Amino acid sequence: MARRSSGGSSSSNRSSGGRSGGSFSSSRSSRSSSSSSGSSRGSISRPGSSSPSGIFGNSSRKKVGTSPFRIPAGGSRRPTARGSGVNTAGCAGCSGCSLFAFGVIVIAIILIVLVVSGTFSSCGSNSGNIEITKSTIAREPLPKGSVNETGYYTDELGWINKDSVLINGMKHFYQETGVQPYLYITDTVNGSHYPTDDDLADFAGGLYDKLFTDEAHCLIVFFEYGDGYMDRYVCGNQAKTVIDNEAADILLDYIDKYYYYDNFADEEFFAKAFSDAADRIMTVTRSPWIPVFIVIGIIAVIVLLLFWWSNVKRQKNIEAKQTQEILNTPLEKFGDQEVEELTKKYEKKDEGNESKES
Repeated sequence: MARRSSGGSSSSNRSSGGRSGGSFSSSRSSRSSSSSSGSSRGSISRPGSSSPSGIFGNSSRKKVGTSPFRIPAGGSRRPTARGSGVNTAGCAGCSGCSLFAFGVIVIAIILIVLVVSGTFSSCGSNSGNIEITKSTIAREPLPKGSVNETGYYTDELGWINKDSVLINGMKHFYQETGVQPYLYITDTVNGSHYPTDDDLADFAGGLYDKLFTDEAHCLIVFFEYGDGYMDRYVCGNQAKTVIDNEAADILLDYIDKYYYYDNFADEEFFAKAFSDAADRIMTVTRSPWIPVFIVIGIIAVIVLLLFWWSNVKRQKNIEAKQTQEILNTPLEKFGDQEVEELTKKYEKKDEGNESKES
C-alpha cells in the first residue's frame, strides 16, 4: 500500500493531511461518558502527566483561547418616533427638517444593523482566533452511485451518546458533497497513546483500506489523549475531486473551532463541524463588503430621491403661497393702483408741456 503524504498534499491516488492541538492550562469539560482509558475531550491536565515534545501543541494553527461560546443577548431595537404633521404652504423649511430627521433615522438603523451583524459574525467565525478558510472554488458533488455506503463512525472512547445527532450532521455533508464522511474517534494508535504524525498517517491510511471498498469516502481520524489531540483525514481518489486541500482545511477549521465550545455535546460538536463545513465547501465565499456596497448604493438612491422630492415640494409651496397672496388681495386695490398709475402718467405729461411753453 502506498504511503499517504501529510499536510494535505497527495503522492498517491488518495489525499491526506491533519493537524494537532491542545496543551492548554484549561479546556472544555466533556459532557459525555468517560472511556475505559480515562480519555475525554478537553480534560484537565493530570498532575505529573506530560506528552513527548513535538507531538501535541506545536501546530502552526495552535489555538490560544478556550472560553465557552457566547452569543450576545439581543436587545429590542429602540423605537423611533416619527412625528406627524400637516405641511402648510408657507412652511418651506419643513421638508428640509423631515429630510434631515429621516436621514438620521436611516443612518442610525444602518449603524445598528452593521454593529449587530458584525458582533454575531465575530462570535460565529472565531473561537480562539480561529479563522475559517474561505471557499474560492465552485465545486460539484460526486455523482450518485459513487459511494458504497457504510456506517458513519467508530467511537472507541464512548463519547457519542446520541448517534442520530452526529449522523444527521454527517449525512448533510454526504448530501451536499456526494462524499460520504466517516469519523473514527480513538486515543490509541497501534497500541500507543503518543503517536507521531507519521504513525497517525499510516494508521489512517490502513483504516481506509479496511473500512471502505471505494474511493469516494473521506475518513477523519480524531485522536485525543490527555490534554492534546490530533486529527487526520484521508480522501479517496474520487472524493478528493470535491474535498481538495482547501475543502479539507475548511473541515479541519470547523473541527478546531467547535472543539472548544463548552455548550456543545461531543456528538453536536462533530455534527455541526461536518454540516457547516459542507455548506461552506459547496458555496463560494462572498466578500463581506459586497452587501455593504449594496446597502450604500440603496441609501444613495434614496437620498437622491429625497432631495428631488424636497425640491419639488418646496417649489410647489412657493407657487401655492404666491397664488394664495393673489387670491387674498382685494379687487379695489387693483383699481386704485391703475388710477394712480394713470394720474402719475398725465401729471408727468402736463409738466413736460409747461416746461416747453416757458
